[in-house]
Amino acid sequence: MKPIRNLIVLAAIVLAGLVTTYAEDPLPSWNDTAPKRSIVSFVEKVTKEGSPDFVPPAERIATFDNDGTLWAEQPLYFQFLFALDRVRVLAPDHPEWKSQEPFASLLRGDLKGALAGGERAMVEIVMATHAGMTTEDFEKIVKEWVATSKHPKLQRSYTECVYQPMIELLAYLRANGFKTFIVSGGGIEFMRPWVEKVYGIPPEQVVGSSIKTKFELRDGKPVLMRLPEVNFIDDKDGKPVGINEHIGQRPIAAFGNSDGDLQMLQWTAAGSGSRFCLFVHHTDAKREWAYDRESHIGKLDKGLDEAAAKGWTVVDMKDDWKRIFAFEK
Repeated sequence: MKPIRNLIVLAAIVLAGLVTTYAEDPLPSWNDTAPKRSIVSFVEKVTKEGSPDFVPPAERIATFDNDGTLWAEQPLYFQFLFALDRVRVLAPDHPEWKSQEPFASLLRGDLKGALAGGERAMVEIVMATHAGMTTEDFEKIVKEWVATSKHPKLQRSYTECVYQPMIELLAYLRANGFKTFIVSGGGIEFMRPWVEKVYGIPPEQVVGSSIKTKFELRDGKPVLMRLPEVNFIDDKDGKPVGINEHIGQRPIAAFGNSDGDLQMLQWTAAGSGSRFCLFVHHTDAKREWAYDRESHIGKLDKGLDEAAAKGWTVVDMKDDWKRIFAFEK
């Protein structure tokens, strides 16, 4: 019986070691490659008291793009898919849409035709589906859509289509005294209803694009009405502006995936002291999608060149992530 007992003890020791190793690894979905090592090195450097790179907790600000950085963005931005669903829901109340573009094409299932009008058509679709209601009503609609709709390819709820490595990164940074913010071209009020549950980021730490709102009294009740007018576009050079207006501090770390995030990373890198900039590069056509320089969505062209020139971290999804989504086997 002694050999068996020894084997049991040995197995217990090995298992304990594996559990301890896993528990000590804050980024288990990341392969042990250069991006993971660069993240850990940066965090250790800025959080070690007495280090010349030490950053006080109050200054540990990290900003994250959302589409393509924290969750998927193909085949269309998820908020635009939400808008397309809203067109179908609202169509019975708008018989004029049957002959009015871009809605007529959408109702025929001709997305390409609907988007032939370019940015103007997209804005018209968004305004028709996002405005004309109170902020409370819009929040309710978003919550219902997030809870019931599924991604057309992955067949999972949209909030399941988040990147597990980035969820771990958010938690790792917060465990080390960082305050994490979303800075996205997406609508601020589209994101706020669900980001805390999904990312652990409270709604007041979300910076995004917005439409104008107006205070009104309706039946004696004060409400904020969403108007069909653009208020602010939080994309490209708008991102540093949005950070300045909403956060009031330059980040020491910034994370994106496209040229729309380039100015945010440039502004972050231009600060004094230790800085960290990272691009997520979509390279895994099997588990997700592969796209960069020529993509109409999430184009990463100038950003790749600048990252190479300035030594920023670039995550190769295929090589650097053990898994992309939590639901992967």
